[in-house]
Amino acid sequence: MAKCEICQKDTFFGRKIRITRSQISRRALTTQQPNVHKVKVVVEGTPKTMHVCTRCLRSGLVKRA
Repeated sequence: MAKCEICQKDTFFGRKIRITRSQISRRALTTQQPNVHKVKVVVEGTPKTMHVCTRCLRSGLVKRA
């Protein structure tokens, strides 16, 4: 999977914990992917295609072409 070329956000791992009858059971590893889009952005005056996460798009770190 692609990662954000602006903030370097990538796949991250965690644990899924199911709680049943006041007991913690079945701990399983889970992976979550960032919301990355392939968009055309302006870099140093020239349009370029980059993989950018939606947080960078919303916060205005990149300018769309």
